[in-house]
Parts: sequence; C-alpha cells; structure tokens
Amino acid sequence: MNGIRNNIIKYIKTNRVSSTEMSDVLSKKSSIYSLRPINYQDARHKVGKIKCVFAYNNSNFLVHDEIKKVKETDIVIIFGKKMNKRSIIGELIAKYILLYKQASAIVVIGNVRDLPKLIKEKYSIWCEGFNPVGSNNNNTGSFPAKERNKILKKFEGGIAICDSTGVVVVEKSLISNKLLEKIKFIEKQEDTWFHYLDRKKWDTKRIIVDKDYNK
Repeated sequence: MNGIRNNIIKYIKTNRVSSTEMSDVLSKKSSIYSLRPINYQDARHKVGKIKCVFAYNNSNFLVHDEIKKVKETDIVIIFGKKMNKRSIIGELIAKYILLYKQASAIVVIGNVRDLPKLIKEKYSIWCEGFNPVGSNNNNTGSFPAKERNKILKKFEGGIAICDSTGVVVVEKSLISNKLLEKIKFIEKQEDTWFHYLDRKKWDTKRIIVDKDYNK
C-alpha cells in the first residue's frame, strides 16, 4: 500500500488538490468538522500520511510519549477525549513535532494555546479552538482501548489534506489506484467547469447540473 499511497500524496501535492476537491472525490464526506487553521492568511496546503496521537482525561501525558514515533512528512492528528476544553498542545510540543521531527502539519481535535507564538512561527496547525489553560502532564489513565483501536484501524496510515478551508481525511481502507483515478477525474472536471464558465459564459446549472458540455 505504501507505493500507491505515496503516488496519491505526490499527485495531491503537485497539483495542489484542495480539501474541497478531495471532499468531492469522497462523495462530500471525510471532513473533520470544526477544524480551522490557526492562521487563515498563511494556511499552507499540506498533505501527508496520518500519524495518530492521543490525549486523555485533562492530560497530554500520552502525547509526549507518542510523538517520539512521528516520521518526517507525517500529518499528526491528535485525538483528545475528556479534555474539558483544556488546550492539548502549545508552542513546545508544536516546535518538537514540526521543527525537530519534521512533520508536515498538526491537526488537533481539541484546543491549543500559545497562539501568538504559533502564528509568529507560521506553524501549520489546524484545531478546534484556543484556550490558555493547558493540560496536565501526569498519567491520568489510558485512552479507551476499544475507541483507540477503532481510530487506529480507520486512520493510521491514511492520508490527510489540510488547507485554509479545513481538513479532509482519507481512511486507510480507501487508498487504492481507483481513488487516484477519481482524484484525476475531479481535477479534470474542475478544469472543464471553469472553462465553460470563463470562456463560454455558461450558467452554473448548465455546467454542473445539466452537464451540457457532455452533449
């Protein structure tokens, strides 16, 4: 699977396939809702292999241990549970993941802090929101095993696409040559639609709904 996954990532990166286009490829699904870049004005397009990390019960103890396994160009998705709106990471963890581990981006299903510094460094981070109150660092228990295994089976080794609109994830089971062909089709279709809009001045119903260009 590594070969086809690398081919898909390369194609998305080279052609800057957006999160919007990928959502269309996936039948308008697979967006992680409520996630936004910390800095809209400098939200760079990012794509990479998913590395799952977990935070649990008001503590980021698990995060500190698991990020040691992050690989270069990974997109790290941090799944928080029972965090009570506390921020899961701040500047220190972000710098370790993005600068020293050379990950492509961080996606936090939860809050982050140290926002002014994160923006200043132009870190590629997507999250639900912000909170100056951070997590504890002590061991407050394990992320529920059943839920953790379900997340890992679904997303670990999958693909994430992040841009100013949000985050779309491709589940590991969907990675295939068929998916790559669907991405190429959507890219071609987008080019066709804008051709008939910009050059022919057709209305959008004629282009998108009726698909008169096929006639």
